[in-house]
Amino acid sequence: CYPGLHAIWMYRIAHWLWVKGFKTLARLISHIGRFLTGVEIHPGAKIGRRFFIDHGMGVVIGETAEIGDDVLIYQGVVLGGVSREKVKRHPTIGNRVVIGARAVLLGPIKVGDGAKVGAGSVVINDVPEGATVVGVPGRVVVSRAPKKVSGVDLDHNKLPDPVIEVLHRLEKRIEDLEKKVG
Repeated sequence: CYPGLHAIWMYRIAHWLWVKGFKTLARLISHIGRFLTGVEIHPGAKIGRRFFIDHGMGVVIGETAEIGDDVLIYQGVVLGGVSREKVKRHPTIGNRVVIGARAVLLGPIKVGDGAKVGAGSVVINDVPEGATVVGVPGRVVVSRAPKKVSGVDLDHNKLPDPVIEVLHRLEKRIEDLEKKVG
């Protein structure tokens, strides 16, 4: 079975205990889950239905993070805070969002429904619905209205590659210059 699935099961138990006021026991269950799976989910986080962590090692989800339904995240994703204050300090993730491997989302930002975050991106600003964000710092490279579909959109392989885009622009620029010279 998948460690990500085990981590979610442990989180569901720990979260139930957290909500019922058994915070120390919830933290203990969470710690055991982290030890067994390599996935750290704070029991205070709020996570929706059909959430899936694929190749979970290194995933960190902070205390005030909120995750919608049908969200898919990959290994090494961090939903981190930027403060120790007892305020909303972690990201809010909408429904049907895909977050690529090693992406880092910091602070009380919002990621809209149907958005995609490319692998290795560092996101510190809100992401609109249906947008695709890549890079460090993360920037919107595709913006479209999200499709109204049920379940997770697994077309994460269609994320644009910013390096390829730059190379295409350079090729075009070279062609234009060669026409002017020649």
